[in-house]
Amino acid sequence: MSDHQLLNAAAHRDLRIRRERGVELGDGVMTALVVPDEFRRVQASYPILFRQNRERDAFVPLALFGFDAGENLFLTDGRWDAPYLPLSIDIQPFLIGGAHDGDATPRAVIDLASPRIATDDGVRIFDREGRPSPYLDIILERLGALDRGYRGSAAFMEALDRYGLLEPFTLEVTLDDGSTNRLVGFHCIAEERVAELDAATLGRLNADGHLLPIYMAIASLANLPALIARKNRHG
Repeated sequence: MSDHQLLNAAAHRDLRIRRERGVELGDGVMTALVVPDEFRRVQASYPILFRQNRERDAFVPLALFGFDAGENLFLTDGRWDAPYLPLSIDIQPFLIGGAHDGDATPRAVIDLASPRIATDDGVRIFDREGRPSPYLDIILERLGALDRGYRGSAAFMEALDRYGLLEPFTLEVTLDDGSTNRLVGFHCIAEERVAELDAATLGRLNADGHLLPIYMAIASLANLPALIARKNRHG
């Protein structure tokens, strides 16, 4: 269960954050939310797929880390084996929240129930005088980037829906040991439909900043063979 509190130096001055990677620290996840602003960096390592959020009746983009629930094939000996960590993973145990009085101003929130919270080991959040540490400065910058990206992703997803650019995606993989893994419940960008768009539509998508992340999501599927190879190595 989460325990979210607005971050402040008075209450959280002595807290530290464990930065190593592991299942026990919450990294045992099959997917993570990504935003279009980071697709260029995400696509260098991970497939980008889309899954419907039934609570909001909308699709959300996700980076794929494995083929089974709770499987993260990028975890290796306490580290994350990829050059780029998606923002939604990197900022944990922090998130963006608002004040309880209805103030819409984004605020940094910390989840005190996170296994990353420590008092002895890890990186300080504040220095001994209560000033933000260099680590916290970086986290606040990334929280801002994630917040801006999330707010901007609605227009991107609306464009995909408007032009019918998502299609169901199913993958069945036979591993070296003879077992079969089947990936269902996802969508991907329909490359053929993108290729059929007229020049005016492509121009609008480009002007709105949507065309690059569309092509990045398409290109990201080239990472599937490497992910399958990771699965074979992990067994």
